[in-house]
Amino acid sequence: MKIKKIAFWLSTGLLTALMCFSVYNYFFNHEAIAGFYEAMGYPTYLIYPLGIAKLLGLVAIWGNFSKWLKEWAYAGFFFNTVLAFFAHYMIGDGSQGGAAMALVFVLVSYFTGKQVRP
Repeated sequence: MKIKKIAFWLSTGLLTALMCFSVYNYFFNHEAIAGFYEAMGYPTYLIYPLGIAKLLGLVAIWGNFSKWLKEWAYAGFFFNTVLAFFAHYMIGDGSQGGAAMALVFVLVSYFTGKQVRP
């Protein structure tokens, strides 16, 4: 059980750090992120709502307000990371590694969290 707790807290902490880094760039390095979005063919008006959604997802996971809300937060992070991975993969910019790491963190945090917490 101790290994599962360590895996849960480590993966959740790393997921949080990665998402906070992402949100920081969305809000404070907007021009560069907008350039990446345009290169991938996505509209730039998605940047701020996605940053807010990531922050709210982290609040839902760490706040532990309700199981339902936490499930939706993990689902949102899952779909976000899968879609980010394939967006980077399809344009061939070689930046899909961060999304792959985030996907691993989401999955480990979700499944170990189900076993650690009641």
